[in-house]
Amino acid sequence: MRGHSSRLGGAGGRGGGGGVQVLLIIWALSFSLLVLVVAAAGRGGTQHSNIRAHSKGDAASCVGSQHPDLVTDLPEQPNVSFRHYAGYVTVHEQNGRALFYWFYEATTRPDDRPLLLWLNGGPGCSSVGYGATQEIGPFIVDSDGRRLKYNPFAWNREANMIFLESPVGVGFSYSNTTSDYKLLGDDFTANDTYTFLHKWFEKFPSYRNRSFYIAGESYAGKYVPELAELIYDRNSDPNLYIDLKGFLLGNPETSDGHDWRGLVDYAWSHAVVSDETHQLIRDSCDFDSNDTWNNDSCSKGVDEVLNQYKQIDIYSLYTSICISNSSAKGDKTMLQIMFKRSSTMMPRIMSGYDPCLDDYAHLFYNRPDVQKSLHVTSDGRQLRSWRICNDTIFRDWAQYKASVLPIYKKLIAGGLRIWVYSGDTDGRVPVLSTRYSLNSLQLRSTGHWRPWYHEKEVSGWVQEYEGLTFATFRGAGHAVPIFKPSSSLAFFASFLRGEPPSADR
Repeated sequence: MRGHSSRLGGAGGRGGGGGVQVLLIIWALSFSLLVLVVAAAGRGGTQHSNIRAHSKGDAASCVGSQHPDLVTDLPEQPNVSFRHYAGYVTVHEQNGRALFYWFYEATTRPDDRPLLLWLNGGPGCSSVGYGATQEIGPFIVDSDGRRLKYNPFAWNREANMIFLESPVGVGFSYSNTTSDYKLLGDDFTANDTYTFLHKWFEKFPSYRNRSFYIAGESYAGKYVPELAELIYDRNSDPNLYIDLKGFLLGNPETSDGHDWRGLVDYAWSHAVVSDETHQLIRDSCDFDSNDTWNNDSCSKGVDEVLNQYKQIDIYSLYTSICISNSSAKGDKTMLQIMFKRSSTMMPRIMSGYDPCLDDYAHLFYNRPDVQKSLHVTSDGRQLRSWRICNDTIFRDWAQYKASVLPIYKKLIAGGLRIWVYSGDTDGRVPVLSTRYSLNSLQLRSTGHWRPWYHEKEVSGWVQEYEGLTFATFRGAGHAVPIFKPSSSLAFFASFLRGEPPSADR
């Protein structure tokens, strides 16, 4: 398996972006000047990469029913009382680089609730396609790819939520400068996301001083701490201050050596690979070395682990795989790339109660009326090709950090709230990987390892440390909220309150 890197991930296809429509509300004559400013300051207009470059008269500063990004006609949307917004934020005017977001107000008391940014990983996978419409958003795509179902366990019951497709090339996010796609990496993504936040606050100024949290899963285990560190460092400038309180991560990639070691040990302990393969890897692989894959015996052993995982859903060991439609075909293609080209790209087989969810999202987001209502296209005819993951981004990822554990130490010392959770049937970033990483921090325990409960059942186990809380979800795969929607919502509420998960039945 020559050519492995220490990075793990999933993949898919490139999405684009483009023009958008600004809806001008004709007000009384005394407001005509503001209307002219609205026309001049829409998305794709005169935004700049400088965070403070927007005019105070930007149309995006409008709120409520007058906001140009307000979604009013999403096809097959369930009736809801909260507002939601979607559209683009230009993060680099000269290069024409814009990120797509979908923002849901909290279901109740949005003015009193905190603000949360959710990021999915990959690198190259869509937070809209996964987080928003399969996991924790209020609308779940139905099995026909045409209708939306209301999610009673959506996390916007507790917070106002932004789902961001990042970096450019993911979902509807795009750049008009081809060379940008060759620069994509961890630092590039963190800087664009940071710029996005300040530009977004100009669109929604009432949220600028709101308590702010970041959450994500999988490769967002790198994105989220890196963004948090950037915010933390730049908060020394009062003009750039964001009231960051903490972050929450699920089955996160954290430290490459620990992640690989945990993946292999988990596969062996769950009878996915033989004793011989496991022993070969233990004897020959040094996952902390930059030359790991130059060892032929190590590469052979890891190849065998990945070969066995081809047969099942690595993201959820005990659920069925999608054996029909585009998902199955796409995953076979990705596996061929992995083994024939010695790539480290892992197949993206979405786990959950319905393993074909990726297909449904693909159908829905490529509908002309959906793209028009989300302000992706102005006329519903010039469509943007949307895919849930972009395998080109994954393969060409230019720069990444082997470990974000030093960031954990820094931000724990800085007083941020950090919670990490693991679904215990995930083979992709298994609970062992996360425990290996967190144990290496050598944090002081502030409580005993104990079960935590939801609706009188054991939901998992929890360990509290000084500055960090770690919890497991019993019977959940990689994307925990798909498997455990009710208990994950309760867990999220505990996180926001800063209270440990329930110790009472």
